[in-house]
This record gives sequence, C-alpha cells and structure tokens, in this order.
Amino acid sequence: MTSKLKRDVILDSIHNNVQDKNLIKHMLATEAIMRALAKRLGENEEKWGLTGLIHDIDIELVGGDMSSHSKLGADIAQELGASESMAHAILCHNEAHGIPRETKLDKALFCANPLSDLITAAALAHPDKLSGLTTKSVLNSFREKSFASGVNREQVSQCQEIGLGLEEFISLGLEAIKEIALELEL
Repeated sequence: MTSKLKRDVILDSIHNNVQDKNLIKHMLATEAIMRALAKRLGENEEKWGLTGLIHDIDIELVGGDMSSHSKLGADIAQELGASESMAHAILCHNEAHGIPRETKLDKALFCANPLSDLITAAALAHPDKLSGLTTKSVLNSFREKSFASGVNREQVSQCQEIGLGLEEFISLGLEAIKEIALELEL
C-alpha cells in the first residue's frame, strides 16, 4: 500500500493535537532531514518527509508517557492515510517498545529524530543562530557530551546503518534545516 497521506492534512492534525510550538518545530526539522535523506539515498522523498513530520504527533496526547508514545502516533498516521511501512517507522523510532528497526525508513527516522534536536540546540547557542553554523561546529557540539545532554549521540551515530558517515549525516541534516530556517524561526 502506498501512502495516501497529505501534508496539509498532517499539519492540520498536528495543530489540533500539539500545543508546544517547539515540538512542532522539531517535527518540521525532522521532516526536512528525512526529505534530504530520501533524496540522498534514492528513496521516496514525500513518504520519508511525511513520516518525519508526523512521528511525534502523539506526545502530548499520551502525556509524555514513553511506554505509550508512538503507538498512538502510528495509529493516527494510519488513520490519516499513512502506509504500513510509515506506521512501523513511527512505532519503532521509540526504543521503549523494543521493536526492531528493519527498513532504511525505520533506521533513518531513528537517527534523524535526535539530529534535529542537536542542530536546533547548536543554532540556539550560536550568536548567528542557524546561519552561523557549520558542519564542524555541529560536530564539535556532538562531541561535547554536556552540550544538549538529552540528545542521544549513539542514536545519531546509527546513521552508519543507512550508509552515511557521521560528518556527512550532520552536513546533510544541517543543510536541510537551513532550507527551512524561516519556518523554524532560527
């Protein structure tokens, strides 16, 4: 089954279910990274991007309960027209469920999710915000364990499972987020 999901429908659902503006920005940043990854890897950009966009739609609905997070999100995504493979990627991006990541889409969402947070934190800490960031500066932030300590570096490093080195992955993610900087207000 191919996805029948539409971006405008997802955005409407996000705005109806998510109040936290920073969470919405995170979802938009993850979408941008996922689209760039799909382009780089020769995958379906729309499918991958929409998976990134909707992946955290349920966080507020489950009250931040990580044992429930992504189960409801995968169900919501499918109700909105997501394919089974998209729902599976959403479900297994949360390690709490112990569901193996099998496809490139699964693995890409898993490592793109925390990368969006790392790049956003680095942009907020930089005097010139996102425009001043370089791949090298984000790599330095990645290596500084006390910086954005909530970002799971091991998870970001899983980019090797989709055939990208860390530096290339960070560069790709940074450029993708820079393209939507105005939308993210960074």
